[in-house]
Amino acid sequence: MDDKITVGITHGDINGISYEVILQTLVDNRLFDFCTPILYGSAKVAAYHRKALNIGNFSLNSIKNPEEANPKRANLINCVDDNVRVELGKSTHMAGEASLQALMEGVKHLKEGRIDVMVTAPIDKHNIQSKEFTFPGHTEYFQQQFESPEVLMLMVSELMKVGVVTGHVPLEEVPGLITSEAIMNKLKVLNRSLIEDFAVRKPKIAVLGLNPHAGDNGLLGKQDMEIILPVLNEARENGIFAFGPYPADGFFGAGSYKKFDAVLAMYHDQGLIPFKALDFGGGVNFTAGLPVVRTSPAHGTAYELAGKGEASDESFRHAVYLACDIYRNRQQYAELTKDPLTPVQNDGTSEGE
Repeated sequence: MDDKITVGITHGDINGISYEVILQTLVDNRLFDFCTPILYGSAKVAAYHRKALNIGNFSLNSIKNPEEANPKRANLINCVDDNVRVELGKSTHMAGEASLQALMEGVKHLKEGRIDVMVTAPIDKHNIQSKEFTFPGHTEYFQQQFESPEVLMLMVSELMKVGVVTGHVPLEEVPGLITSEAIMNKLKVLNRSLIEDFAVRKPKIAVLGLNPHAGDNGLLGKQDMEIILPVLNEARENGIFAFGPYPADGFFGAGSYKKFDAVLAMYHDQGLIPFKALDFGGGVNFTAGLPVVRTSPAHGTAYELAGKGEASDESFRHAVYLACDIYRNRQQYAELTKDPLTPVQNDGTSEGE
C-alpha cells in the first residue's frame, strides 16, 4: 500500500510495562496492512524485554532513519546508549533519560514530517524531569514543542470521549482556573476536533458542573450558574452545541453520556475516574488541538506489573489504531474543505480562460 501511515512509537519508561505492550502489539502482523511502525527506543532494552516475556519468533528491523523503514516489518531507531540498564519495576534516573532521548528524537522526526503520527508509551513524570523536560506530562510538552495556543487532553474509547478543562494541576487550584475564557477555549478545541478528527458533522457536547449537583442553584457554589452556564449560552450562539452544566455524579451512571458525542469535565479526576471505570482497557489518550496526531494508552508505567507478562496491550493497540484513524480523517476533511474548482461560466469555459 502506498498510503500506509508511518507510526512513530516512543518507548516510554524502560522499567515499566511499555516494552511489553509495544512488543505484544507489534507481534501481530496484521498491523503492517495499514501502517509502518517505527519504535524509537533501544535494541538492547527490546531484546531484554523480549527474553523476559519469552516472546519468540520476532525481531525488530534496526534502521538509522525513518526513510529506511521496512513496510512489512516492525522497525527500530536506536536512541539510547548501550550502557543503559533495565531495573524492572524501579523508577531510575537512567530510565528517565532513556525516555526523554526517545521522545526528543521522535518529536524531531514528527516536526520534519518524516513520520506521520506518534504514539507515546507511558513515562514516569518524575524521573524524566530535566533541563529539557520541565512539564507535568506529555500533553504540555507537545503543546510547547508544536507551539499550540490551546490543547485538550481527550480520553477516547468506543463508549465515550471525555475532555477536561483543567488537566494536571492540584485540586486546590482548580476553582481559580475555571474561567469563562478557559471553558470556551476548550469547547472550541473539542468541537473542532470532533469535526475534523472524528468526522462528526454536528457535534453535541455535554458539559459537567464544577460543584456537587452542578451547584444546586447556587446553594453549593456559584461557578456553575455564574461562569459555566453563560459560557454554554454563548457557545450555542456561536454554533457550538454545548449543553449543561450537568451534575457529574449521576451523569455517567444514568448513561447520559450516550446522548452526546463528547463530554467536557471541569477537572482531571471528574472526567477520568468514570471514563476509566467504564472502559479502562479500551481507552486512549489523544491530544486534541495539535497540528500533528499524538495518542497514548490510557494507563501509566505500571511498575508493579513490569516483567510479569500480565499487562494488557489493548489500550496501546487502540492508541495505534486511533492515531491512524485520526490521520485519515484529517486528510479526508482537508480534501472535503479545500478550495472548490474554479466556477464554470454559462458558455462552459472556466473564468480566466
